Amino acid sequence: MNQRYRRRDSFEDAQPQITLCNHPGCTEAGVHRAPKSRQKLNEYYWFCLEHVRAYNKAWDYYAGMNQAEIERQMRQDIVGQRPTWPLGRLGAHHRFGVKGDFVPDDVAEALNGEQAKRERQQRAKAATSPEEQALAVLNLSWPATFDEIKLRYKSLVKKLHPDANGGDKTAEEQLKLVNQAYSTLKAAAIAGA
Repeated sequence: MNQRYRRRDSFEDAQPQITLCNHPGCTEAGVHRAPKSRQKLNEYYWFCLEHVRAYNKAWDYYAGMNQAEIERQMRQDIVGQRPTWPLGRLGAHHRFGVKGDFVPDDVAEALNGEQAKRERQQRAKAATSPEEQALAVLNLSWPATFDEIKLRYKSLVKKLHPDANGGDKTAEEQLKLVNQAYSTLKAAAIAGA
């Protein structure tokens, strides 16, 4: 008979091989696997239930590592051991070639960081009327529709909310400024309508 079409009953005769527990002196079946070490996570010891529980209690993944190595390992685990790069002035800005005025202000601030923040602060200082100052706080320029103002306000509130920033005090202060600027612009829009 052709080997390709071998009957299944010929395989049924083979008995499954039982692995014994790797603990010295144990004669139970080793049905539970445990990694051999941090460096050999794909190689296993086979233990019975009693010995795998003891092994798991005693095994420390971070054994032999100092605090800095443990923190580095934990940070790498957050991104799945994949490489990352910064999204700052020297990161994505140069990598993707983002240049010029076609980039929205909030994206430019995220990419350019402090430089965009300084430019926004300079525009706020140069503004003369309260409405212009409020627009500068929201990182908008005149003429801006109320829908644009509302959209920018909502995005900044999400970005600066204390729950999103872990209670960061500077974000809270910026949020207060954004709320005040929105109130000023909303009052001006109601008065102008």
